[in-house]
Amino acid sequence: MQKFPMTASGLAALEEELRHLKGSERSAIIRAIAEARSHGDLSENAEYHAARERQSFVEGRIAELEEITSAAEVIDPSTLSGDTVMFGASVLIMDEDSEKEFCYQIVGTHEADVRKARLSITSPLAKALIAKKVGDTVSVPAPGGDRSYEILKITYG
Repeated sequence: MQKFPMTASGLAALEEELRHLKGSERSAIIRAIAEARSHGDLSENAEYHAARERQSFVEGRIAELEEITSAAEVIDPSTLSGDTVMFGASVLIMDEDSEKEFCYQIVGTHEADVRKARLSITSPLAKALIAKKVGDTVSVPAPGGDRSYEILKITYG
């Protein structure tokens, strides 16, 4: 079985989504299907087909979340330390072209969210940062050409 590295907060978020889908979302879909059935002919009933499609999506997502959460390998960044970038690290970097600074935490694939500054360990930037130290420069391929970033700070916890 493949293990998925993940932070405790990432696992908790996925477990909460799973609880929501199994609880209130499943119940709402069952009610929607029953309501649509009461309207008669199912072959031309758009509400029924939409509810069944939603049910299919939700059941697929539940199966996916159950697989991910059962194979999660929780890594607590607060127990890690060192002067190199690894999973769980928060990394302050500076774009060498624009001199703008960004801070990202390197997390598991299933908990990544760039809007929350949580970068997937499988992303090109995270792959370039892994095993690097403060002061190192990394080059990352981008659609407009390679981008260079300098590592300013590495923290854990």
